Amino acid sequence: MALNYTCRVCFGTINRRSGIFRLTGGLSHKHSICALAHPSRSFVSTTQYPSRLDLRAGSSRTPNAATHSSPVAENSSTVSPVSESVSSGQSPLPASTTARLAQELRKRASGTTETYVAYGATEHLFKECSRHANYSILQALEKGGVAPKNEAGEDVGEGKGWWYEGIALTPTFNTWAQITFIYMYMLTVRFRLFPAAHAPSWHQHLLDHFFHDAEDRMAMYHGMVARGVRNKYLKDLYIQWRGVLAAYDEGLVKGDAVLATAVWRNVFKGSQDADVRALAEIVGFMRKELKRLEEASDGEVASGDWKFRGDPGKERAVVMLESQLMKEKL
Repeated sequence: MALNYTCRVCFGTINRRSGIFRLTGGLSHKHSICALAHPSRSFVSTTQYPSRLDLRAGSSRTPNAATHSSPVAENSSTVSPVSESVSSGQSPLPASTTARLAQELRKRASGTTETYVAYGATEHLFKECSRHANYSILQALEKGGVAPKNEAGEDVGEGKGWWYEGIALTPTFNTWAQITFIYMYMLTVRFRLFPAAHAPSWHQHLLDHFFHDAEDRMAMYHGMVARGVRNKYLKDLYIQWRGVLAAYDEGLVKGDAVLATAVWRNVFKGSQDADVRALAEIVGFMRKELKRLEEASDGEVASGDWKFRGDPGKERAVVMLESQLMKEKL
């Protein structure tokens, strides 16, 4: 994907290996990139490697680093001296040139590097989605400990933040999953704006990180040590995720009332006691964050540093404003 973001691994590799490119005073950045694009077998390396030593009797050659040539340039008449920056482990190239070399490398190997970039960035993005609904069950971590349960038989933990303290949702595995789905959905909508060849990879990696974390929680907090049991629940979660995509997409197109109904069914489990003001706040928050994501560049999202602002509770003042339509006579 044509982004300004460069994989940290690729960038580090270019920095470490950039000594193999020789830049003279008259060589421009453009030509240096072309040299990478069209390698020649006769180029001279500034990084010196020991060549075969002439140890024949009577030879005056000594194993001096300054006289050893690169194996590639063994037949060359001139050899560049080792620069101080290379010997000290620093790149002899300017930072801008190194960045451009990394970008050129990504262009020429995009199919190979894209999945690694997407995997690393979506790991950070998933953590941002999950932290808003994070919970813990300390009793389950103790030897012989038993997690407390609610009326539905679900393991109940402890959680902080607006979702648990502001609207009194119960910190359970299912609640964590449904809240995380909301944030994942907003990112998924933004991923759809990525180039068609790359968007599926970002969708899949984000979902993979969710399933990895979900499986860890099953084993750590809920005593599901058998892989077969965990797989059954993971399949159910995948079905729920597909339902969430369809329901929230419909609400996004048809209006806030439909979107609020979808949130009510998934997050509040269709409870008649659900706070309608909380539903309105969640819908307003989703609309606001989706607008921010729409206005952000691909690079801002793909960097993995995206942060959601605040929580739905910040929308309370807007929700409590009286609509002008309420003042009109029916």
